Amino acid sequence: MVTSKQKKRFRAIGHNLKPVVTIANDTVSQSVNIEIDRALRDHELVKIKVSVNARSVKKDLIKDIVKKHDSTLIQLIGNVALIYREAKKPNPLLSNILRSNVF
Repeated sequence: MVTSKQKKRFRAIGHNLKPVVTIANDTVSQSVNIEIDRALRDHELVKIKVSVNARSVKKDLIKDIVKKHDSTLIQLIGNVALIYREAKKPNPLLSNILRSNVF
């Protein structure tokens, strides 16, 4: 469970991140899911850009991604979602959480 204090910190860290994955259609392919999983495993906190016109489709895609990857939606602004999944063994060189000096 992510606390509100952690969410605030993660939003501050996420401000400077670039999206690691861009989804441009109504479905998420297996290769995109593999890339999202790798990014979460390595970086813990990642941005995903969903370029879909319909809001309901975009929200459903984000919900599916969060559920499938056992992660937490930290923030959704426009077409960009910030999601977090705690790593079992975070790598200090890759983890956006450990590398940040926010708070």
